[in-house]
Amino acid sequence: MSRLRARDQVGAVRLGRGAGRVRLSIDPKVPVDRLMYLLGYAPDRLVWDKQQVDAVARTDLLPAVAHAFNRATRRALRSGPLRGYRETDDTLPVLRGRLRASDQLSRHPGLMVPLEVTYDEHTVDVPENRLLLGAVRRLLRVPGLDPRLRAELQGFAAQLDGVAPQMPGAPLPVWQPSRLNQRYQPVLALAALILGGASYELADGRTIAVDGLVFRMWQVYEDFLGRALGEALVSTVGGRAEPADRNHYLTAGRRHLLMPDLLHYLPGESGVSKPAIVVDAKYKRAFHRDDLYQMLAYCVRLGLDDGHLVYAGGKPNVVRVPVRDGEIRLHRHVLDLGLPHQELRNRIDRLAATLAESLPTSYRAAKLPSPTV
Repeated sequence: MSRLRARDQVGAVRLGRGAGRVRLSIDPKVPVDRLMYLLGYAPDRLVWDKQQVDAVARTDLLPAVAHAFNRATRRALRSGPLRGYRETDDTLPVLRGRLRASDQLSRHPGLMVPLEVTYDEHTVDVPENRLLLGAVRRLLRVPGLDPRLRAELQGFAAQLDGVAPQMPGAPLPVWQPSRLNQRYQPVLALAALILGGASYELADGRTIAVDGLVFRMWQVYEDFLGRALGEALVSTVGGRAEPADRNHYLTAGRRHLLMPDLLHYLPGESGVSKPAIVVDAKYKRAFHRDDLYQMLAYCVRLGLDDGHLVYAGGKPNVVRVPVRDGEIRLHRHVLDLGLPHQELRNRIDRLAATLAESLPTSYRAAKLPSPTV
């Protein structure tokens, strides 16, 4: 008899073929709608499996899927809609492309114009954009959607002007992964989910079938915290947030890479930006000594007096480490991932304000907003 351990994986897949196939489900510790919200900050962590698995339809999860979809769409459209070449048949007064002689003779015998032509058009009306627009229009019909999400979806629809809407009941547009559409690939997976199955929860049931998916929760948590907290810090103290910064090393000679989940840069007294806040995400509840050693190394190497560990459970505290010229404070913060989306967003904002309070006086005087009298 074989034993399986989930370790850090979450998801559902179907293994094997025929009568011997089995369905493997690993449930997350947080509610699925919260999970979909986190995945909006880390869509690249999804690993999709073409083998379908059973799932239970959950119409109340569509707003949560919208959070994930909007986040991924924003990144996909950051440099504008994807464009591609499409072969087009048309009737024109001038020659464009090549003349379709047989159609010209049959439709306009003895006439010089109009001309039946075929040409390659560089257009936004490509399968990837049709799939994206179809998902946008589908989500806009969801009742009770957050007004900010709805406004952003309408903005996406405006960006996709010139794309032919998907006809009701028509098959989903077919696209092929390539280097050109690489930035679209994460959001297209969510778009197909929205158009094909609305929303779902990974649980036993016989209502709908969806593609299997697997991801590592600790990676999703790290990506979510790095991006969401980075955005909140920029809003709170300015500067530049660098999630998963990989530009610093423990020793000279670029050896022993430091891998914090978030470094936040602010201008120092010389005006040059340098690391001011270091954060590491820990998808666990227990406070391990190795975490302290890791954060202590970050602080020593980066010249910081405060380091911040953000856990998914437990109790907050501070560990003070004596050093030659004073002390280094290692802060343990706790973020409850089971909170509703807006409250989780509020907690992120409050965490950013707490981290700002630990900044050295020179940073705080230069960057923090003055209180309103």
